[in-house]
Amino acid sequence: MLLLKLLTVPGFLWLISLASRRWGPNVAGWLAGFPVVVGPILLFLALEQGSAFATHAAGAALSALLAMIAFSVAYTHAAQRLAWPGALAVATLVWAVLATAITQVPASLGLSVACAASALLLAPRLFPRVGELPAAPAPRSDKLPYRMLAGALLTLAVTLLASTVGERWSGMLAVFPVLGSVLAVFSHQSHGVAFTIVLLRSLTTGLYSFAAFCLVLALALPTVGMLAFALAVAVSMLVLGLSKRLLARNTLGTVAGRRP
Repeated sequence: MLLLKLLTVPGFLWLISLASRRWGPNVAGWLAGFPVVVGPILLFLALEQGSAFATHAAGAALSALLAMIAFSVAYTHAAQRLAWPGALAVATLVWAVLATAITQVPASLGLSVACAASALLLAPRLFPRVGELPAAPAPRSDKLPYRMLAGALLTLAVTLLASTVGERWSGMLAVFPVLGSVLAVFSHQSHGVAFTIVLLRSLTTGLYSFAAFCLVLALALPTVGMLAFALAVAVSMLVLGLSKRLLARNTLGTVAGRRP
């Protein structure tokens, strides 16, 4: 099980990195919205802590989508004035404040759906607008080992701490934007602010599939058990495909002078 934890999430991160090289920030960000981090974490929680625990964690992860999207929005605005360490610090603080605030409200699936829906619907209007992306040479290194290490450490930390922090914070931590932060910092360093805005905005579009995954798990785990993961993956992939129609439209919103 330990080896599986160390390989699953970094493997997904490797695939996203390949997509970034091949198709650029729009497609890479969109694909990164697929639940490549939260999915394995919730699976490990279900196997080790039980279906009831994972059900509550999935609901918490769904509500934490609000904090995750706020992280991306905060990073893009801060990056227009600050270098990546400052932008990352501001975005992480925003995530922590919102995640803490969500945990202070009594948990319910209705609250989780409201948080996720409001974040997804408002997000396209909250990102800065940018002009056309300048052509940039391929970077000498994408620091892929660091991305993979971050994913492995997050997975281990959440699953090991699950018994002490409880199902709600386990769900919150499962949605900590490890993918978003690593992709944002690397893009900011290598390609500049405009590239980063496009990537993180596209990531938000892909998060419709993330929301579908968590919602299906929260609804199906109590009734069908571990089969809920197969159902959640299937629905998530369907939603990811449908959300592709939003990708081009939302990307237009980043171009100066056009409405999102």
